[in-house]
Amino acid sequence: QVQLVDSGGGSVQAGGSLRLSCAASGHTVSSGMDRTHYMAWFRQAPGKEREGVAAIEGVGRTTYADSVKDRFTISKDGALNTLYLQMNSLKPEDTAMYYCATMGRTLSLLASDYHSWGQGTQVTVSS
Repeated sequence: QVQLVDSGGGSVQAGGSLRLSCAASGHTVSSGMDRTHYMAWFRQAPGKEREGVAAIEGVGRTTYADSVKDRFTISKDGALNTLYLQMNSLKPEDTAMYYCATMGRTLSLLASDYHSWGQGTQVTVSS
């Protein structure tokens, strides 16, 4: 199994920035395959479904939800096996619990495509 530890959440005013981190450990390699090849960030606000925010393949190809394009940047330090989400120009509607995920099958923003999850880190944006 792959363990993920999310961190970096907090409370900021609208227009502010935060950087989330997600450290992967455990059996990150299985049968010669990198289980963390696909990683993603999701978020879930109270009363709403979990939604995909951004995903990355390896340390290169990325995809974003339309609602965060040009504001959020996903990246990964392969040597540290750590995933990041730089969030700029934050809006109140970005308020949610943010989760990182891995053991994915493809570059995807669907929660069902991932099989290992972090515990979540809360982001609160005030107006």
